[in-house]
Amino acid sequence: MLSRPPTHFLSHSSFKFVRECINSGDLERARYLFDKVPQPDLRAWTLIISAHTQRGFPKEAIKLYNTLKSRKISPDRLLLLSVAKACATAADLFKAREVHDDAIRFQFHSDTLLGNGLIDMYAKCKYIDGARRVFEGMLVKDVVSWTALCSSYVNCGMQEQALVAFREMGSNGVRPNSMTMSSILPACSDLKFLNSGRQVHGYAIRNGMESNVFVSSALVNMYASCSSIRQAEMVFENMSRRDVVSWNVILTACFLNKECEKGLALFFRMRNESVKLNIASWTVIIGGCTQNGRNELALQVFGHMQDSGFKPNPITIASIVPACTNLESIKGGKEIHGYIFRNRLLEDLKATTALIFMYAKCGDLELSQRVFNMMPIKDTITWNTIIIANSMHGNGEEALSLFHKMLDSGIKPNSVTFIGVLSGCSHSCLVDEGFLIFNSMSRDYSIEPKAEHFSCMVDVLSRAGHLKEAYEFIQRMSIEPTAGAWGALLGACRVYKNVELGKIAAKRLFEIEPDNPGNYVLLFNIFVTAKLWDEASETRKLMRDRRIAKAPGYSWVQVRNRVYTFVVGDRSNRRYDEIYRFLDELGEKMRLAGYIPNTDFVLQDVNEEEKQGILCNHSEKLAVAFGILNSNGESSIRVFKNLRICGDCHNAIKFMAKIVGLQIIVRDSLRFHHFKDGYCSCRDFW
Repeated sequence: MLSRPPTHFLSHSSFKFVRECINSGDLERARYLFDKVPQPDLRAWTLIISAHTQRGFPKEAIKLYNTLKSRKISPDRLLLLSVAKACATAADLFKAREVHDDAIRFQFHSDTLLGNGLIDMYAKCKYIDGARRVFEGMLVKDVVSWTALCSSYVNCGMQEQALVAFREMGSNGVRPNSMTMSSILPACSDLKFLNSGRQVHGYAIRNGMESNVFVSSALVNMYASCSSIRQAEMVFENMSRRDVVSWNVILTACFLNKECEKGLALFFRMRNESVKLNIASWTVIIGGCTQNGRNELALQVFGHMQDSGFKPNPITIASIVPACTNLESIKGGKEIHGYIFRNRLLEDLKATTALIFMYAKCGDLELSQRVFNMMPIKDTITWNTIIIANSMHGNGEEALSLFHKMLDSGIKPNSVTFIGVLSGCSHSCLVDEGFLIFNSMSRDYSIEPKAEHFSCMVDVLSRAGHLKEAYEFIQRMSIEPTAGAWGALLGACRVYKNVELGKIAAKRLFEIEPDNPGNYVLLFNIFVTAKLWDEASETRKLMRDRRIAKAPGYSWVQVRNRVYTFVVGDRSNRRYDEIYRFLDELGEKMRLAGYIPNTDFVLQDVNEEEKQGILCNHSEKLAVAFGILNSNGESSIRVFKNLRICGDCHNAIKFMAKIVGLQIIVRDSLRFHHFKDGYCSCRDFW
């Protein structure tokens, strides 16, 4: 039990009582006692400032230093070192510069111990100029000084300069230690300099540092980053002692190199060997499953993690949301959204930006916009995401408006921003606006258009029916036209029935990507629509000769957490009789309302009655019908298709939405369509 101090005790006793409280973990009482001291000595100031930083209150530590300065107390080098650590932890560059100025004013700037702390402080604040200035002003530079400088370069994203400093260190006769090794290896990882990493590894072996857990973990990460997974495994298996960080590094290495099964096996091995997992271990496995297409497993692991008593952090949340996105599981996404809201994580950019994209990809643009509006801080990626969200839903005008709001807020656009805006222009027939945006890239923002931007502009022109202008634009391109540009033109030739340009675009696509079945199918469709049966037959023969198979079309809908998939004429669903009967009944009501089947979308030379029967069996109609039958009072249903929605189905679903009084949202391979009251959000332009 702590002894009770007198109400007013002498300054020389302060250090003892304050230290006693801090050692017992009672920072609040230590601060209370410290504040009662009329004139604390420098040891007490240093102790209380350090304690606040160590307990996670660096800003309060900095405030204490401000109080010391207001009392005109001169600090010593240890006190300045404790404040430098507080500035480093808080990443407070403004205060960091002030501490450095104080070190110069009180003539401690050349002190090696304090200098090392100041270099580390600037490194954490990502201010390399300050770190270099401190380093150059030091009279004696030891191994810690050089290591801190190398770390500063790495932290500031200047990996090549870090390697240069590492070599200079050796030239100056300073021998690197294990901390230097583990600091410089991330530079090799980021640059993917395998040879440099091997040289560092060789030095570590020659100097007996390979057994150091930090060095070994950094070596595993270096080899994995350089795609040398076998060498990463060898280093890992040869480690005499492995901590949870080492396990997490090799786990990450497996998933980064697309060796998902190996990563899962390692995770189970960790549990079997009773490795004490941390939140990072669970996050790695969740993110790895998501990145490798094991989305259902990612959600299962996320559940097991919580059952094991681990609380998801923002990085975990950012790793699991994409699993919901990939599965189009809006219900799972909403549950995670609730967790973010309850735990006040809205300020975490990665997690909330992932939510914006999840809602948009699952078809709920309104919720996507609501999350965006609630975010107190938005960076370039956040703005890009909401712009792309509106573009994929066909809201080109809103995408443009958001772009201008982004500029007004002072956020600089990047290359991805312009892809999002131009995509919105293409889906909303905003040709003039598209040209203005495209031309502003290099002129106003010094961003040179890449292949994706040129392809977007071809799409802007093509979708608006300006096929000749689109072809001329391709011919004037400053870079070699890609499949994206020719594909945009070919798709528009299908819509606008331009056989000649379609043949030109298809010929170029067959040269660029000869194995893509979509290009052959589009050309085949163009010929069939034009009743050019011989040319269509030749295209089909070309596919057979090249052994290219058409990708089968299918649609899916989620009902009560289960996904139901349909193909054309599907009868595998146990309720298929009910589905077809419902479509027949709905079809009669649609005809009375004015619906006329468009048999131009049947790409077979059969009679008119057979064509109408084929249209009724399209996968999107079956999925929509099943969704309506299972709507259970909901105001909307969401259907997804892997290919472009059929023109007749598009027209039919407009009638369906009006008759049943539901909003029907369909996402095809190009964009979202929101059907309501007999209209579609795309205004029949897609």
